[in-house]
Amino acid sequence: MTRPPPNVVSIAGVDPSGGAGVLADIKTFSALGAYGCGIVAALTAQNTQAVTGVHTPPVAFLRLQIDTLFADVKLAAVKLGMLGTTEVVAAVADRLAHFDAPFVVCDPVMVAKSGDHLLAKNAVAMLIEALLPQSFMITPNLPEAGVLLEQRAPESVKEMYRAAERLRDMLPLSSERWVLLKGGHLPGAEVVDLLFDGDRMIELPSPRLETKNTHGTGCTLSSAIAALLPQHAGSLRPVEAAVRDARHYLLRAIASANALAVGRGHGPVHHFHAVWPRQQA
Repeated sequence: MTRPPPNVVSIAGVDPSGGAGVLADIKTFSALGAYGCGIVAALTAQNTQAVTGVHTPPVAFLRLQIDTLFADVKLAAVKLGMLGTTEVVAAVADRLAHFDAPFVVCDPVMVAKSGDHLLAKNAVAMLIEALLPQSFMITPNLPEAGVLLEQRAPESVKEMYRAAERLRDMLPLSSERWVLLKGGHLPGAEVVDLLFDGDRMIELPSPRLETKNTHGTGCTLSSAIAALLPQHAGSLRPVEAAVRDARHYLLRAIASANALAVGRGHGPVHHFHAVWPRQQA
């Protein structure tokens, strides 16, 4: 008998345009063979050009969402995205610890592609103190790494090495934990990400694809990793394999993004590039 697909949950905000947040995460889970669940941590009024408003539901209701889902559904991995406020970060950290959640992939979402802030400045300390210790992997981009480390963002691959080492030091040292530091903000024809577990520093290069339709790339990559980690369990170097496969999926989603026609700003990547039939010209 074949095993059922793993159940994976996104705890994040909702982007009505579908390019980022919970909606994008559910698409990614589905495209990669995982059953997607979603818990809403924030509501946004958002399109491909701007975030015009953010509403945070009552924290007590967020806790109720988490408790109700975790009490019933056996979850194989958790993806964390936009959490918004100190109170939300603290509540999520508390409930993840209560349920001993597996494979927590934390994407420390701070700023939208439009430049709008999605995490309160006073919430960063709570994220570091309460949520990073719960995380199996964190996936910051370079500006986010600079905020977490209270320094300027790395400006070269060499500086990324040191930042990845310092970020790993912020995670528990007594167990397997990983940092995926994303280098897409550096200039050049090639994008280099660094995957580091405190021992091995793995360079992951890929070509830079020229398109304005890159909305939700961070959400998509972290949710792809969360979907694939339980599916690679038991294989050789499972974390590295999951990350490589997730990056390959994202690369194809970016390459196919221009096939969509969503909005007039930074459009989404094509989450179902390998599933939907190609449209005839």
